[in-house]
Amino acid sequence: MEPISETLKRVVNAPAFSERYKEMRKEVLAHAGVQKFLEDHAEEIDAATIDRGLGKLYEYIDQSHDCNKCPSLDVCINHLKGFEPNLVLERGTVGISYTKCRLKEASDNKRHASSLIHSMYMPKEVMQATLDGFDLDDSRMEAFRAVGDFLDQATGPDNLPEKGLYLYGQFGIGKSYLLSAVANELAEINVKSVLVFVPEFMREMKQAIGDQTLQEKVDYVKKADVLMLDDIGAEAMSSWTRDEVLGTILHYRMSEKLPTFMSSNFSYSELEYHLTYSQRGEKEDLKAARIMERIRALTNSVKLDGRNRRN
Repeated sequence: MEPISETLKRVVNAPAFSERYKEMRKEVLAHAGVQKFLEDHAEEIDAATIDRGLGKLYEYIDQSHDCNKCPSLDVCINHLKGFEPNLVLERGTVGISYTKCRLKEASDNKRHASSLIHSMYMPKEVMQATLDGFDLDDSRMEAFRAVGDFLDQATGPDNLPEKGLYLYGQFGIGKSYLLSAVANELAEINVKSVLVFVPEFMREMKQAIGDQTLQEKVDYVKKADVLMLDDIGAEAMSSWTRDEVLGTILHYRMSEKLPTFMSSNFSYSELEYHLTYSQRGEKEDLKAARIMERIRALTNSVKLDGRNRRN
């Protein structure tokens, strides 16, 4: 039986193998990334080092660089999905290290941003909102500018404006969408937001009395870095939910100077009228005025106009 060393020598010296080897070597050395690597290490690399490292060099050029062969992260062709190869010289030997590609970075950043937004009963499609997708015209410019002013002042979790916005207007004009767009913008600077659909939240608070989770849920909402109360005024507000739930949340946030956003179909004065009458029909002017005092202290009122986008 022929020794393995002799077999390998015969295969390597075969004309066909030799030709393929030369073509591969030529292809490798013509690659811009390889050329730069060799230039950067010109004093440390000789022909023998290149020949020994030809396999690693080919592994390098056969993959995607700066995502040039990958239209998306899902179809990444690299050996480590989402990571691109970098040539390194280790103890005189050519090697490869891997770092996150830009598509992987973008995907991770998006996932991290999503983790900073907690939604309670908000529609999934609304949570994908962006400022770029906000339908802008002259009647909506005031609200858009107010949002821009807030975001310009917000530079991170420890530097946020004290007052949020109270967006009000007719049904379906994009108030919830704009709140979500703001939350997504804030997530980009690592600011956590909690978005709450108020009517459903108030219904759950009544149920939470029975399962003894009321205080936990109220505390979670009231202590949010940024709180967004969507569709306030659409709920059937009882004296208890107004004073013990909404009042508690607003008082805490006013005391701690935590930014709060709200959306409503009612203006300030219309909301105060709504809050004045409980489900039992009792008129409670003073208690409603107390709630409105906190809302005014926490927000700046901005009207949002436009057509009904739900039609």
